[in-house]
Amino acid sequence: MGESTIKKTGGLADVVAGDSAICTCGIAGKGLQYRGYEIHDLAKEAVFEEVAWLLLREELPRRQELEQYRQRLRALREIPAGLKTALELIPGETQPMDVLRTGCSLLGNFEPEFSAADPLRTADRLLASFSSMLLYWYHFHHSGKRISLVTDEKTLAGNFFYLLNGKKPSPDHEHCLDVSLILYAEHEFNASTFTARTITSTRSDFYSAVTGAIGALRGPLHGGANEAAMALIQQYSDTEEVEKGIREKLANKELIMGFGHRVYTISDPRSDIIKGWAKKISVGHQNQHFYPIAERIEKVMWAEKKIFPNLDFYSALVYHYCGIPTELFTPLFVISRISGWAAHIIEQRKNNKLIRPTSHYIGPEPRKYIPLAAR
Repeated sequence: MGESTIKKTGGLADVVAGDSAICTCGIAGKGLQYRGYEIHDLAKEAVFEEVAWLLLREELPRRQELEQYRQRLRALREIPAGLKTALELIPGETQPMDVLRTGCSLLGNFEPEFSAADPLRTADRLLASFSSMLLYWYHFHHSGKRISLVTDEKTLAGNFFYLLNGKKPSPDHEHCLDVSLILYAEHEFNASTFTARTITSTRSDFYSAVTGAIGALRGPLHGGANEAAMALIQQYSDTEEVEKGIREKLANKELIMGFGHRVYTISDPRSDIIKGWAKKISVGHQNQHFYPIAERIEKVMWAEKKIFPNLDFYSALVYHYCGIPTELFTPLFVISRISGWAAHIIEQRKNNKLIRPTSHYIGPEPRKYIPLAAR
């Protein structure tokens, strides 16, 4: 293949890698849609379990189906005793994403995927149990408690808060987290999703695909931007510091996490939704001043670079205002995105072909081997 016939592009940007009926992302005139439903409508009207059902089962659930689905997920929150023992053995200073990666892989040993024809069972199990894995480990190593994983909370968001804090969350915090989970649920062929599809294309099992996806999401260029954004916001005590500080970072060519996106060119359609929630729940918080600081960072980035905030930037504030420890921000991404990953695993299996791209060789021209004695 001649060089002129190869489409060179950094990180496969603009390369169409396959067909999918799950999500539109950055398509002119369509924006972000999950199976045809616009993200603003879903964030305003739906609940996360409803969206998870949509992604996994292709249509919105009826009222009775949604209630039964929530009951099913509640029944799947407990995890095997052997998995709890393993979580206790993982050091407390471990990166929480590594905990979920290990937890997912180990659950696959206790509950292997018996039939590729029924992947929904595994998808629902992971959707229900990721919060349990994460917060069982977190409490054991941070408070010395073996928490109960059985709660009466109806929603995944409510259950997460109850496991984290040992009490029911405020309605605003539960609703806010629920919206965040909807916004993070699916985003087309991003790095972690494509990793999951690539592993699935080899006819590997469900757990292997998700474990690989978690590994991809662990990287700060994909899933860690909200944690970095929170660290950035916390550097400043007022908006005047922001003007000078951000311009200095830009002059020094420092990467400002939480801004820009490989797919979107004008704005991230999810950003304004989560920004609205950040403003709402900032009121009365002891760190209420973080919100105007974040807004000033946004304004400086637009004025200087014409770069917009992505979902991660204001999500950092939302999670902070909800009292979620910063090191758990990216694991929340997993707890949501498993719905999208699972949908893609199922879709890949339906019309599978091994994903095996080629590379453009840029190494040495053919050369003659020199015997070891002559070197």
